[in-house]
Amino acid sequence: MAEALDRLDLKILDRLQIDASESSSEIAERVGLSQSPCWRRIQRLKEEGYIKAQVAVLDREKFGESMYIFAQLKMGRLSDEARESFIRAIEDIPEITEAYTLFGEMDVMLKVLAPSMAWYQNFTFRRLLRLPGVEDIRSTATLSEMKCTHRLPLPSAS
Repeated sequence: MAEALDRLDLKILDRLQIDASESSSEIAERVGLSQSPCWRRIQRLKEEGYIKAQVAVLDREKFGESMYIFAQLKMGRLSDEARESFIRAIEDIPEITEAYTLFGEMDVMLKVLAPSMAWYQNFTFRRLLRLPGVEDIRSTATLSEMKCTHRLPLPSAS
């Protein structure tokens, strides 16, 4: 899909990843375009699905102490209906910020934002172990965050 993007598209996408609040005229100036063609490119990139959303990234520390915990789940065999129920359940739990299926011994990895270990212990017993198909959980608590970005590495835009 990326082969349909030219050098200017990639520069625009990179700018949007850095600061999506910039106006199309500011982006145009930075990438070497005039405002109208830049705006049209941004609209096309949205329509084609390269830009999924433009959001504000919040500073979680402003909301008090918290930590990320990675919970790896071992799942039992699930029917299609139970699998859909599991997916809906994790989508409805706001403290689960990311979820992935895995190859290997464990089947699912969840990234959970937890205010404390005591909270997470309660969350494990009252929420995670009650999800459809969950047989076992292995958790890893983070000590500090060394890097956090949503910026995708793009092919060279130079």
